[in-house]
Amino acid sequence: MDVYLNGTFHAPDQARVRVEDAGLQHAVGLFETFQAYHGRVFRLDAHLRRLANSAAALGLAADLNPAPLADAVEQTIIHNGIDRARLRLTVTAGTLSMLRPTEDQAESDGAAGVTAQSRQTIAIVPQPPTQYDPAYFERGVTVVVHGPAANPFDETAGHKTLNYWARLRALRRAAALGAAEAIWLNVTNHLASGCVSNVLLVKDGALLTPFAKGEEVEGALPAPVLPGITRAALFELAEAEGIEVRRKMLSIDDLLGADEVMLTNSGWGVLPVTKVEQHAIGNGNVGTVTTWLRHALLDTIERETGAQQNTD
Repeated sequence: MDVYLNGTFHAPDQARVRVEDAGLQHAVGLFETFQAYHGRVFRLDAHLRRLANSAAALGLAADLNPAPLADAVEQTIIHNGIDRARLRLTVTAGTLSMLRPTEDQAESDGAAGVTAQSRQTIAIVPQPPTQYDPAYFERGVTVVVHGPAANPFDETAGHKTLNYWARLRALRRAAALGAAEAIWLNVTNHLASGCVSNVLLVKDGALLTPFAKGEEVEGALPAPVLPGITRAALFELAEAEGIEVRRKMLSIDDLLGADEVMLTNSGWGVLPVTKVEQHAIGNGNVGTVTTWLRHALLDTIERETGAQQNTD
């Protein structure tokens, strides 16, 4: 499938950015990974709002306009004839210095729309969706604990920046131990997230989750946790079903004492966790709430992206 790069399409081995690009030189950039079903991205608007909010908060772009990005995603889907795919949208600061902006850049940074975006590098890379072993969902997976690693004093924490090195190293170490994910603790040894996922617990029928960026109580430290799009969708489903959702500080004891544990992201949706290292979660089987949420999410994805939506 062809890659979208700054308004044009290229074969994957022909898509190039300059070596001076700030994403390559300094990891100055953001990305979103989302899934297309029936040629339609699930909750694209939510992904692009999160991207724009992070761009403004971190100074990548004061007013990043999601509309041209949504159009570029649609162009990519149409150009490649995509029905089902995983797409990654990357936005970097381009070749301009963020330390010494030019006069033109300073003017455009305060403007909305294409002018500000034209100075950045925008890439959309479509790929076949990742195929997960069905046993992961039927029997659950094992995770390990990593930390303390998530830092509330890091201004980039809780945003989907290009700097994923530490997370990928932790994920590789987890895989070497036969685990599917590593649960990050923050500097106070409370639960944060997985390397590439949000973590949710079920206890006494309620759904528990660590605070994410923007959900902190007044006076608290910033939460170094990405507010996941799939996580938010599950909260909607749970609350509609009468399942209580609690955002709170959670400890390792909460994790080990949970009735059920699940990991969420846009790739696997809901991934059950049945072991934390050598400790079994609940009765060691995939729980009923986890199973219900997984199927409810799949139904929601089908409803929001199904073929009937494309005839509206």
